[in-house]
Amino acid sequence: MLDCFLKIILAYLIGSISGSLLIGRIKGVDIRNSGSGNAGGTNAFRSQGLGFALLVVVIDIGKGALATGWIPYLEIPLLDHRNAVGLVVTQVTCALAAVFGHIYPIYHQFKGGKGGATLVGAMAALLPIALLPVIGLWLVILLATGYVGLATVCATSVLPLVIWWLAPVIRMPPLIAFAVLAAMLVAYAHRANIRRLRNGEENRFEKARVVNWFK
Repeated sequence: MLDCFLKIILAYLIGSISGSLLIGRIKGVDIRNSGSGNAGGTNAFRSQGLGFALLVVVIDIGKGALATGWIPYLEIPLLDHRNAVGLVVTQVTCALAAVFGHIYPIYHQFKGGKGGATLVGAMAALLPIALLPVIGLWLVILLATGYVGLATVCATSVLPLVIWWLAPVIRMPPLIAFAVLAAMLVAYAHRANIRRLRNGEENRFEKARVVNWFK
């Protein structure tokens, strides 16, 4: 149990490394002072451009994959591993910790992004085939509406169903539990977007909408 706890802490610390704030520090900008004020990939793109945003997304996806695909396999010295928590449980708890760290980073006054990219990295390590329908739905909603936040919330909300459909039976319960908790966490991180959508005040990514491609 101590082994799992230490790995969760390490995953959270890795998740707290914000791609946008790290790249921003190198470039001398803080994107929390620009655009929507969020330290995520969407605001990075809107306020700093494509190159900046791509670097941010690579870091944020990479840390989710690292926390989920590497940390659970670590052998921590001086610990008795005979009663260690199962690997899949350790993976999903580390994945959740990384997503939580991205949203509430300890290095940046607990003001981070909204968890979508880090969740993609975690799923790439947990069950990569599940990303195909989830990202497909995300793209459909984004292209139809131009709302990045709406697309992210909707795509993550169907993740439990996708895992139920695709995951091996023996791994299904912890993966579904992870998907439900991750979807709730990402939805909570997007609560301001949901409120703006309800009030008709949410910003659209107009260039992404199919209806604008042929104008």
